[in-house]
Amino acid sequence: VQLVESGGGLVQSGGSLRISCAASGFVLSPASIQWVRQPPGMGPEWVSTISGVSGEYTYYTASVEGRFTVSRDSARNTVSLQMNNLKPEDTALYYCQRPSDGLRGQGTQVTVSS
Repeated sequence: VQLVESGGGLVQSGGSLRISCAASGFVLSPASIQWVRQPPGMGPEWVSTISGVSGEYTYYTASVEGRFTVSRDSARNTVSLQMNNLKPEDTALYYCQRPSDGLRGQGTQVTVSS
């Protein structure tokens, strides 16, 4: 049972990235999955949650509302986070997490240059 993130990288301010979280050993739906980020030298910050059989329930922290979109692909058993209009303050290690037991991936680094 594991979660594996991918898709991070370096992007200029205003750019876009899509990061994904692939689950193995269990079916994502309808489990609740969170995206959490940890900026350098700071504590973790909740970013987004998706839940529901069809991923119909989505929630975002205020600072990313309108810029980030979380989605689930049941066929691929993945959850993705589309990040648009990225800002330098979005720079962080992003990881997905199953809140029911704290299972999390190793994370993927997102760096936004100004």
